[in-house]
Amino acid sequence: MWQVFKSAWALLLGMLLLMIGNGLQGSLMGIRGAIEDFSTSELSIITSAYFVGFLFGSRMAPEMIRRVGHIRVFAALGSFISAVLILYPTITEPWAWILLRVVFGFSFSGVYVTAESWLNNASTNQTRGKALSLYMIVQMTGIVISQALLNVADPAGFVLFVIPSVLVSLSFAPILLSVTPTPAFETTKAMSLRQLYEVSPTGIVGMFIMGMVFAAQFGMASVYGTEAGLSVAQISIFISAIFLGGMVLQYPFGWFSDRMDRRVLILAAAVLGGVASAIGAFFGGMFEALLVAGFLIGGMSNPLYALLIAYTNDYLGTDDMAAASGGLIFVNGMGAIMGPILTGWAMSYAGPSGFWMYLLATFVVLSIYVMYRMTQRPSAYHEEEDYDAVSYAPVLPTATPVVLEAAQEFYAENVDTDEEIPKSGRD
Repeated sequence: MWQVFKSAWALLLGMLLLMIGNGLQGSLMGIRGAIEDFSTSELSIITSAYFVGFLFGSRMAPEMIRRVGHIRVFAALGSFISAVLILYPTITEPWAWILLRVVFGFSFSGVYVTAESWLNNASTNQTRGKALSLYMIVQMTGIVISQALLNVADPAGFVLFVIPSVLVSLSFAPILLSVTPTPAFETTKAMSLRQLYEVSPTGIVGMFIMGMVFAAQFGMASVYGTEAGLSVAQISIFISAIFLGGMVLQYPFGWFSDRMDRRVLILAAAVLGGVASAIGAFFGGMFEALLVAGFLIGGMSNPLYALLIAYTNDYLGTDDMAAASGGLIFVNGMGAIMGPILTGWAMSYAGPSGFWMYLLATFVVLSIYVMYRMTQRPSAYHEEEDYDAVSYAPVLPTATPVVLEAAQEFYAENVDTDEEIPKSGRD
């Protein structure tokens, strides 16, 4: 791990600052939107707009990089991010925020693709797994730190918008000045969504649902906290608990993932996520119970994302893993676009508890579907196989195709999946 840190510290520092900036503005949107009297429905659309931009940016950024290069794309999109952050408190209209959030999501995804391609290029076959783990820790740490910054100034003012703008601008310095050479960008062969669904229905459906879950957590948690009457300090602690749970429980799930039937683990995580949602819905008036629910929700949803990728890979040949990453990202992104809108609709009808009822419904649907699939086809897991090799990579729902392809490469290097899997053994 130390070797990886020494070789990529500039990238990791830059990504830490980027995540602090993105995490701060994500939570600030819900709080400031409530101050400006935006409705829950308006805030849900504003939240979804980020994921619309992010999805298109993830697909278009590689082509932009191939045409003009990493540095120009990085500088241009970084300028857009800083400008958007300053414009938020200047134009406090829902329609303007929707447009700004699309630009913001597009720009951030492009910045991620650029930085992550450098990180992947800096990794070797021997260090890729550690690099992914360290990158995940840096991302989570940045989001947790960002929540503390919510308390340094009044959300009704300009300061909290200036801080992430400055942090994003500063993040470019270590990345652009310390990382050489810039990596090449290769195009992987495509795999259609239909082909991917035929390989693993559970993987596709699960990734769609987890997009819905993560977008609600990332974008609507602050809206929920405001409607539930929490203070800014309590909202920041609550959101920190969500991401802290994802960071702490990622590795235990990874350890079990390589030593048992992944579908059992996916089902267990989905059921526990439903239980956590029920705790939030029925005991949300107690702040301590709210923190427990948030910790468990984050602790189930983030590992579930990586579990579903690893599970899908179990049914792919090594040549198809990188190609599958684009389809998985797209499906997850479509779920992320729908998630905040459905959450806002639930909160409009049921009040703040609608946030938890929505999460409960998604986890129940996932649980039922996984149980159904378990009755249709046998598992690919065999107890007699050697599972000492690590085939689970800690990947977050914020990952771009670059990181997901790196995770696929890591998986392919550690597990022999070249053998053709008969259709009767596929999920």
